[in-house]
Amino acid sequence: MILALQIVLAVAYALLAHGASAGGDARLALGALLVLVALVMAAPLLRLRPWAFPVTLALGAASWLLYRAGLATVPLLLAPVAFVALVVWVFARSLRAGRVPLITRIVSGLDAVSPGRLPPDVAAYARGLTAVWTGVLVLLGLANLVLALLAEPGGLLAQVGLASPWPITHEQWSWFANLLNYGLVGGFFALEFQWRRRRFPDREQDFLDFLRRLRGLGPAFWRDFLR
Repeated sequence: MILALQIVLAVAYALLAHGASAGGDARLALGALLVLVALVMAAPLLRLRPWAFPVTLALGAASWLLYRAGLATVPLLLAPVAFVALVVWVFARSLRAGRVPLITRIVSGLDAVSPGRLPPDVAAYARGLTAVWTGVLVLLGLANLVLALLAEPGGLLAQVGLASPWPITHEQWSWFANLLNYGLVGGFFALEFQWRRRRFPDREQDFLDFLRRLRGLGPAFWRDFLR
């Protein structure tokens, strides 16, 4: 339930943030900020964590103050960068000695075996793929940051009084940061699957079946996946 709600909120945030950036509508920017607060705080609120309620109120009040000050779009510039950076950190830390790489955890879950019982070539591929995903996400995060710096008017450089050397519009930034990001990630996911079918023809055949198997891992697996 929590995961489904977070997906809905993530889609709503992307649409509101893009609408705010493309149309310059501060009210949509405020709406996007409040949806972002709900997205971040949904899990602790639904689990009735006592600290979550005052934190949510404080974040909501901060969003309102930013809106009143005409700065509601600034967090929207930083949100894609921060989100990608968080995912990069989670992927990268799983590659440290003594930890199980994230892709290895998925493969062992799909095979219903412990990571140590995976075939050596499969385990090596899973570890390498975790490193590749880390690199792809680093590049994506840097692209988000550069575009946020260059956006005019009101980009990160403009916020500190510097002119953008290669100005782009907020709408152009938003198409990449709030929408195209997902397409790039999904495209890489699909292309990697096609390569994996060639590399391990006895393991992977049908993309839709692979997606069903991922879904079949269950909410508990995905809830603990990024921990």
